[in-house]
Amino acid sequence: MPHFSKLIVDANILFSFFKKDSTRRRLIEELLNRETELVSPHFMLHELRVNKDKIMQLSNISFGEFELTVRLIEDEINLIPEDKFKGFLSNASKLSPHPKDKPYFALSLALDKCPIWSDESAFKRQSEIKIFSTFELLKLNE
Repeated sequence: MPHFSKLIVDANILFSFFKKDSTRRRLIEELLNRETELVSPHFMLHELRVNKDKIMQLSNISFGEFELTVRLIEDEINLIPEDKFKGFLSNASKLSPHPKDKPYFALSLALDKCPIWSDESAFKRQSEIKIFSTFELLKLNE
């Protein structure tokens, strides 16, 4: 796997982190071991909490395990407040496939077009910011 100094992680990738044997969790751990700085907009924590019941059911974990994993994510992922990238939201709206995804693109622009890890294929409808899917990251690791 090539070394990324920094990689933006979207919330859907982190949803899988709650499942202990998931491929995405293994990749996150591997990237962290390679000292990749994983970043995400701070609101992503809200998305995790709003989807808590769904995450707990799909990952087959208890509320306590959910809370422990959220704390682990808070410790390992650099959560960037919106005021650090809000000046880029206007430009991001030209790149983002959905309004709810604008913060990921704005954060990328604020971080000199930092690549984004997302399995949402619509993210690739633009060519300004490099988007990596889980499959592509796995292929790079072979």
